[in-house]
Amino acid sequence: MTLKVQVVSDYVCPYCFLAEGPLNEAVGEINAEHDGAVEVEWMPFELRPSPTPTLEPEGDYLKDGWRDSVFPMAERMGVHIVLPKVSPQPYTRLAFEGALVARDRGKADEYTHRMFTAFFQDELDIGKADVLSDCAVDIGLDRQDFRDALDSGVHAKECEQQLILGRDIMGINSVPTFVLDSRLGIPGMVPKETLLSVFREQLAAAAPNNQ
Repeated sequence: MTLKVQVVSDYVCPYCFLAEGPLNEAVGEINAEHDGAVEVEWMPFELRPSPTPTLEPEGDYLKDGWRDSVFPMAERMGVHIVLPKVSPQPYTRLAFEGALVARDRGKADEYTHRMFTAFFQDELDIGKADVLSDCAVDIGLDRQDFRDALDSGVHAKECEQQLILGRDIMGINSVPTFVLDSRLGIPGMVPKETLLSVFREQLAAAAPNNQ
């Protein structure tokens, strides 16, 4: 009995980064109780796909939002986060293709976390292949192997299909959104306790004696 949790997110969304901690804690607790019953898959979502202009950190929209919401939330959660100076913010399509390369090499979760820390802590331009390759090395991948796969576009089609799945088929319009077994969508920042409750409810409903 396995509960599949898809986390639809964008690497330039600070709330997606902040959602990672409570999710990992909830999954760890449930998997300790139920012998690895929850599987997590991070799914791509472009908040501003090319050629839509991306946001600039010096603009009021980002500065005000971070002052009023992101920074206070991060402080309460004990997470170090900065408003990256990268201007304009990067497109994330190439980074998502890199995620599929990392997945094929058994480093999907590590790659996702590194994308968040690279942008929101190290202020790196994760829209650039050289930066993505550096991050791949940081999580133990071979630079040339990763870069060759990225440059070849081997995962471009699959990445596009995943984006279409989230946007058009699942109907996702905000991130983060948690999708459980491809049917139950939970949008927004979700506390650990809420995730624990939902995971337990879903696992109990799927138990054989409830079929």
